[in-house]
Amino acid sequence: MSGTSADGIDAALVEISSNDSFSIKMLEFERFDFEPSFKTKILASFNEYRADKLCELNFEIGEKLALAVKKIKEKTDFPIDFVASHGQTIYHIPPGTQKVPSTLQLGEPCVIAERTGLTVVADFRTRDMAAGGQGAPLVALADYLLFNHLNGAIVQNIGGIANLTFVPSDKDKSKVLAFDTGPGNMIVDEIMRTLTHGKEEYDQDGKIAQKGKIHQKMLKELLNHPYFSLIPPKTTGRELFGKQYTQEFIKRGRDLNLSDEDLVATATAFTVESIAQAYESFVFKNNQVSHVIIGGGGSYNQTMLTWLKERLPKLKVVTHEEFGISSDAKEAVAFAILGYRTLFNQSGNVASATGAKNNVVLGKIIPGSNFKELITKIYR
Repeated sequence: MSGTSADGIDAALVEISSNDSFSIKMLEFERFDFEPSFKTKILASFNEYRADKLCELNFEIGEKLALAVKKIKEKTDFPIDFVASHGQTIYHIPPGTQKVPSTLQLGEPCVIAERTGLTVVADFRTRDMAAGGQGAPLVALADYLLFNHLNGAIVQNIGGIANLTFVPSDKDKSKVLAFDTGPGNMIVDEIMRTLTHGKEEYDQDGKIAQKGKIHQKMLKELLNHPYFSLIPPKTTGRELFGKQYTQEFIKRGRDLNLSDEDLVATATAFTVESIAQAYESFVFKNNQVSHVIIGGGGSYNQTMLTWLKERLPKLKVVTHEEFGISSDAKEAVAFAILGYRTLFNQSGNVASATGAKNNVVLGKIIPGSNFKELITKIYR
């Protein structure tokens, strides 16, 4: 998959078993970074883009996804049954706006099937939206399966957008809560690109934020954004916190005489505080929580991680590595689980988390040359 940051492709090879109880083992993981020019092309598509350019981009991303699969295959002798591909989200319109609820992920799965010979499961979000859901967050079921042994856990992904899954201590799936808390790395990354004229894509290890000072007045203004008061389920993305928002953020910061370091520090604090306030508003009141498990690119931002731990002193704040899963790989692993469930005709969304009318089987199946063998293996 490729996340909202559009940095590259995360490819994970996992072994899944559900004979007696669900178990998953990560066998391989590799990240394939996009060339800067290709990333720029994807980012440009998030705004206005001609239909012919989107058509081309769909196949171009498909080729890159297929190449990632082939490179993973070259690293192992382990037989691969299928590919689960999320693709690259280009635009997402959740319910509740004046527009038609819809979503668009590019990365043509037919290209993946043709280049690899493998059966592909793709386009996961559309079915949940067709059932009245937000189409996100879809990692909720995977989080539930992976972490329901804990005494109440919040699984917090910090990618371009930050999203959480609350997994209850009593394992009651109807109590699972999942939603986007707001911006993750998106604003910080865009600030870094702007300040360095594209030379730096992100604040490595949070070193710039660490040197800066948080502007409390501006932070308070930022937290008044109406998105944060919306009741879950809810989703957001670049349409709210993308490039235009960040340029306004920078202008406001300059009006307040913030230095470059102060801008990055305040943006980092904005992510941390919006996450913590989401917990306080929508999770802590009626639920027991012992762990916060951090994944995504934000888990490598040491300043962000430290500030989160300071903000949540009573909780055990850890990364996915503590559970044997790379923080980078977590979402790729989650969609592997969803693809597996689709092939077994099992629902992949959690309706209480996405707002869908019911739980539904997600995705579309594109048969590869191994399809007959795969179906025989599943239903024998």
